[in-house]
Amino acid sequence: MELRDEQPDRHEIGNRTYLIAPVEPLDVDGVRTVQVGTGLFLLAFVGLLPFYGRLREDDHTWLLWMCLAGVGLGLLGVEYCKRRRRVRAERAGDDA
Repeated sequence: MELRDEQPDRHEIGNRTYLIAPVEPLDVDGVRTVQVGTGLFLLAFVGLLPFYGRLREDDHTWLLWMCLAGVGLGLLGVEYCKRRRRVRAERAGDDA
């Protein structure tokens, strides 16, 4: 880790002063974010399985299927984000 003594940018708009710190984003490509969301949907699906009978009695089985759909869409999203990351890395390599 490199320690720097950079001061944040100052922007004055009207009578307010805003400080903008030079911070890099943590997850530019979104892969980790989509993976976490997919994992949470999977956890919710598994957590609801023991209650299937009660969900069916109360006509709330859509909760279970929504979680399953979230897992499926999340898996598609992970693949999409990985491909996007790969393409961005290739483009960055071409620019150099």
